[in-house]
Amino acid sequence: MSQEHVPAKAAGPRVTANVIRGCLGNLIEWYDWFVYASFSIYFASAFFPEGNQTAQLLSTAIVFAVGFLMRPIGGWLLGLYADRFGRRAALTLSVTLMSVGSLTIAVTPGHDTIGALAPTLLVAARLAQGLSVGGEWGSSASYLAEVAPAGRRGFYSSFQFVSIVLGQLAALLVMIVLQRSLSDGQIEDWGWRIPFVIGAVAGLAVMYLRRSMDESQYFEAEKTKAAMQHSATPERRGLISLFTEHPRQLIAVFGLAIGGTVGYYTFTTYVQKYLVNTAGIPKASVSAIGFAALFLFMLLQPAVGALSDRMGRRPVMFAFSVGGMLLTVPVMTVLGHTHNPWIAFLLMTVLLMVLTGYSALAPIIKAEMFPTKNRALGVGLPHALVTATFGGFTEPIALALKKSGHESVFFWYVTGCMALTFLATLLVREPSRASTLEADSIVSSGQDLEKKPASLT
Repeated sequence: MSQEHVPAKAAGPRVTANVIRGCLGNLIEWYDWFVYASFSIYFASAFFPEGNQTAQLLSTAIVFAVGFLMRPIGGWLLGLYADRFGRRAALTLSVTLMSVGSLTIAVTPGHDTIGALAPTLLVAARLAQGLSVGGEWGSSASYLAEVAPAGRRGFYSSFQFVSIVLGQLAALLVMIVLQRSLSDGQIEDWGWRIPFVIGAVAGLAVMYLRRSMDESQYFEAEKTKAAMQHSATPERRGLISLFTEHPRQLIAVFGLAIGGTVGYYTFTTYVQKYLVNTAGIPKASVSAIGFAALFLFMLLQPAVGALSDRMGRRPVMFAFSVGGMLLTVPVMTVLGHTHNPWIAFLLMTVLLMVLTGYSALAPIIKAEMFPTKNRALGVGLPHALVTATFGGFTEPIALALKKSGHESVFFWYVTGCMALTFLATLLVREPSRASTLEADSIVSSGQDLEKKPASLT
C-alpha cells in the first residue's frame, strides 16, 4: 500500500472508548454463550419431551454442538461483511444476532405448550448465536488492532480475552446468585429464563453503543483505495484472494489457534470437571477454584499484551508453546492426584499463566499477518474452523480417553497441539521489531512471512 493510503495515526483520543465498546460486545456474546452451557441442566425439560433426564441433557448438548458448527460459517460470512462494509457494521450485526438468539430462548414457551416448535426455535436461536460468535472474533481482533496506537497494539488487543473471560465469570456469577436466591424448582420452572433476558437486554444496549463507535481508519483508507482502483484493475478480495495470496499466513493462523484453543478449553473448562471426576475435590470447592483462577487469568491479559509490545510477539508465543509442552503432562498428572484445594488452585493458575502467552496475543499476532482488505476474514475463518473442530472436541476426547482407561494420553494430545503452535510461531516474522512508521507503511499484501515482517497496512 502506498504511503498516501496509510492513516496518519492508528488511533485518536477516543481509542479507549472505542476499545471499551468493542469489548463490551465480546463480553455479552461470551456471557450468552456460557449461559446456555451453564443453565442447560435447568431448561432441558422445558424444550424437550418429558422422560429420561440424560436424554434431555444430551439433546441440549447436541444443540450446543450445532452452535459450534455454525462458527466457521459466521467467521466466513461476517468476516466478508467486515472487510467489505466495515468493522463497526460487522460488530453491530454480530451482537444483534446474539441478542436476538438470547431473547428467543428467553420467551419461547415450553414443549408442553407449543410442542415440536419449542426445540425448533431453540435450534434457530443457537444457529444465530453460533454465527454471531464465529463472526465476532475476526471482526473484533481486526478492529482492536486497527484502532490501537502502534506500539500499544498488544496491550489494547489483549482486552479481547479479558472480555471473553469476564463474560464467562459473569455467567457463573448470575448462576450462583440465582442458585442462592431461588429453589431448584423455581429455576427449572421460570428462573432459567432470567439470564437470557439479561443477555438480550444487555446485547441491545451494546448494539446501540457499537453503532456510535469510530470506524477503523485503516478500513476507511482501504475503502478509499478500493474506490480509486475501481476504474482501473479491480483488486481481488474475499476467499480467492485469501487462499491464493496468503496461504502461509493461513497455515500459521491455523497452527497458532490449535494449541491455544485446545489449551484454553482444557485449562479453563475441562480441568474443572477433571478436578471433580479424577481428583475427587468437592464441586463447591472446584467452583471457587475455577472462579479465582479465571479472575487472575483475566487480570494477566493486559500485562502480557503490554509485554509483547516491548519484547515482541514471537518470544511470548514461544514461551506459551514451550511452557505448554513441558508442563501440561506433569501438572495435569499431579492435579489428578491431589485432594488439596489450595494445591489445585496453584496448579490451575500455573497452567493459566502459561496460557496467557497465547490468549493475550491471539488477536494481534493474527491480525498483523493480513492486509486490511481481508484481515477480518483471514483472522476469523481459520480461528472459527479450529474452534469448531479442535475446541469443540477437546472435552469429548478427554472423556473418551478417561472412559477407556487411558486418561494420560489426553495430556500428550494437548502437548502435541502445543507443538503445532510452536511450529506455527516459526512461520511468523516479528512485526513489533519495525519502527512505528515502518509498521504502518510496510506493504503486507502477498508478503513472504520469512522475508518481510507482517504488519498492519
